Amino acid sequence: MQAKHQVQVSQSQQAQVARLLLQANLAYGESNSNGLSHIQRLKARQECRGYLNEALALEPENAGGLGLLGRVEMDDGQLEKAHTLFNASLDHQPDQAQQYCNLGYWALKTERPALAEQYFLQALDCERQSAAAFCGVAHAKRLQGQFDVAYLHYRKLLETGAEWDSVYSGMLTCAQHLEVNKADSALAQDAIALLQRDGLPHQELGRFVSAIVHHQYGLDNPEAQISLEAASEDDLLTLALQKTLMPNPAVEELVTLLRRAIIAEVAQTVELRDELQRLTLAIAQYADRTGYGLAAEDDEERLVSAINDSIQAQFALGEEQDGLIGSLMISAMYGALFHQQFAVQLGQWNLVDWPLSLQPVLAASYYDRAKEEAIKQNFDEKAEELCLDKTDVPQAWPSWSRLAYRTESSLKTLMATELGLETDYLPATLRLMVCGAQSGQRAMELASYLDDVEVIAVDESLANIAKATRMANEMGMDNIVFWPWSIAQRFVADGHQVHWIEVGRLPSPAMATLSLAALVNQATGSGAVVHMHTVIAEQTSGDKQIRKLVSEHQLQPTRQTLRQLRRMVLANRNDAAWQDLTADADFYSLGGCRDRWFRPQDTAQLKELMAMASNEVEWKLVKARDVDGHSLATGPVQKQIQAEALGSEVQSLMGQNLSVYFVKRR
Repeated sequence: MQAKHQVQVSQSQQAQVARLLLQANLAYGESNSNGLSHIQRLKARQECRGYLNEALALEPENAGGLGLLGRVEMDDGQLEKAHTLFNASLDHQPDQAQQYCNLGYWALKTERPALAEQYFLQALDCERQSAAAFCGVAHAKRLQGQFDVAYLHYRKLLETGAEWDSVYSGMLTCAQHLEVNKADSALAQDAIALLQRDGLPHQELGRFVSAIVHHQYGLDNPEAQISLEAASEDDLLTLALQKTLMPNPAVEELVTLLRRAIIAEVAQTVELRDELQRLTLAIAQYADRTGYGLAAEDDEERLVSAINDSIQAQFALGEEQDGLIGSLMISAMYGALFHQQFAVQLGQWNLVDWPLSLQPVLAASYYDRAKEEAIKQNFDEKAEELCLDKTDVPQAWPSWSRLAYRTESSLKTLMATELGLETDYLPATLRLMVCGAQSGQRAMELASYLDDVEVIAVDESLANIAKATRMANEMGMDNIVFWPWSIAQRFVADGHQVHWIEVGRLPSPAMATLSLAALVNQATGSGAVVHMHTVIAEQTSGDKQIRKLVSEHQLQPTRQTLRQLRRMVLANRNDAAWQDLTADADFYSLGGCRDRWFRPQDTAQLKELMAMASNEVEWKLVKARDVDGHSLATGPVQKQIQAEALGSEVQSLMGQNLSVYFVKRR
């Protein structure tokens, strides 16, 4: 009787353990659900941990429970505990594909992609059809720089139905590193799939897409025939125009030729065919993204001027909205509707009053600009724009539409796991400052994916501040502000401090009264982190030559001047002196050209900042990464920093493209 009773108790315990593990798995699934807030996900993770603790109290050697607890510990940043639990699970139940996968992701977290690949392959040995393990191999290959192999793995996953955010994000990262040497219909279909996927930073696909388009249209062949009809039916070209900026001189020429062909047909037939409207709208979006940098011939300018006069007359005669649409499409390919004489009359309609297909163009060309102008009025720096012609007012750069895909976390967790810092003394909400935030993509990613921060993003371009503020408002973000340097300096002078400073684009020499090093020193207290980069972009031989021309001839950053400078570069694009410049995405927007030629980054600011951080009494280098994101030994890097501070150019870090993290000691 006693033996029978013990068996019944054991079976009862097993049933209870099974129920608890089921509840734990459901809670863990919730903790990784994109549909929940980070706070809700943390709560679900705590619930999962509670169920697991109960289950393991009843059955301490339950392999599934140990493995899942390891995942919870890994998500909480407890990597050593996670590693011990995964191995304990395998000790009690060998050959679990799930635990080898877990070890693979643990190895990725600890920056050991080659070891991760071995674990994922072991998982596949246990379970040949494991999509999670196959995806892990793709991630490991990508992090080892084998982008072509990883890309094919991601493609295979999509073909088998594993349409996960991490798969699309990984594929997009790999695409940026691929060399496209010929027309390839499979790559074109991949590019279409990536451009159609919501939630991806499509702006980062520009180089990949432009290479495909380049070969698809045979743009290396001067005799290539460009068909307006074929282009108007080309889904890849249309999506690329709508969502990216293509850094390729030949592709830019293709776009200007297509635009010219459209307006030539309209001049002849006095109507815009339905078949051409989608391409026309896409070119209008693209032209806006370039800051209207696309070259136009005199006859095109005259035709557009006549069309704008006609729109003005139509408004005067009380024309219905439908009668304006075709003319507005043509006008928007050449200039912002917000800058036209009839702009005030457009304001009688809301954006949603227009046809759906027209709304993205009207938003970019008119409504968004109106909102940004209203934001600019809040800053004293607006006075500098009042004397400029409308078309010469600077445009925000870089142009982006989507934040990059990231897993939500907290800054305190990153400080503890990535930098090995003590975080118990920190407040619940940390203040993070991004210096040189430009148009705000990186700053908004930090504000969006870190649940314990308020972000102050600082930039010297009022256009960037206005655009970023508008986009943050539209995303409903309430933990970020965008300020000019003048307000940031007052904020710090009033005694406010921050816990983390990230240095993006450096101030230009025009910011003569600003010392970035002094601001950083004043804004940080003991334990604060400063993250900066040791390379300064925009230093090609072409840039230096143009900046010399600007200085010698006292050129002003008007649209006409910027277009003329770009035209000069494009006319000589086969000359080696200009090729690095024409390979840079910034060159394909007037906003990017204006920044690099008329507001270049001040190298003296970075030197001063590095010299300050080289003081080992005040600062400690806690992490250094190379351009591929791999961690480096901090000792040699620290020696280089100190040698440079003492005037040794031989060991200069400047230009080595490292990402370095310093912590203030006191």
